[in-house]
Amino acid sequence: MIHAQFSPEAREAVAIAAVAAKTQRDLSWQQISDAAGLSPAFVTAAVLGQHALPEASAQAVGELLGLDEEAVLLLQTIPTRGSIPGGIPTDPTIYRFYEMLQVYGTTLKALVHEQFGDGIISAINFKLDVKKVADPDGGERAVITLDGKYLPTKPF
Repeated sequence: MIHAQFSPEAREAVAIAAVAAKTQRDLSWQQISDAAGLSPAFVTAAVLGQHALPEASAQAVGELLGLDEEAVLLLQTIPTRGSIPGGIPTDPTIYRFYEMLQVYGTTLKALVHEQFGDGIISAINFKLDVKKVADPDGGERAVITLDGKYLPTKPF
């Protein structure tokens, strides 16, 4: 049976326990996602309380992290989504994404609507990837791919 959460607290407690176990066991998100058999972005989001894991994936993650049966069950529940409480984020990394949307949000909207028409990009039918690449000028660059299905607005 599918169950949904009405409050984020239970999933937040699982996330706290999971991240502590990840740290204590010196595991990477890649290793955890390999055990789950799903992408690192999806599994990381799920463990942090933003997605439900399929039963087999939740069992594998729970075993790897040493989570109890209740935590494994909670990993399978549909969460109350939203990981950034109201207001402007204060974490520097999250703030930079907020800043990017402040600067480029209207540009992204204009380009999406010009190319696709009136509609949205789904965050449900969605893929996310983060890669580290060499910067030709020295150092490293982050390449972040947001790949969402376009959903047109339908008149009714």
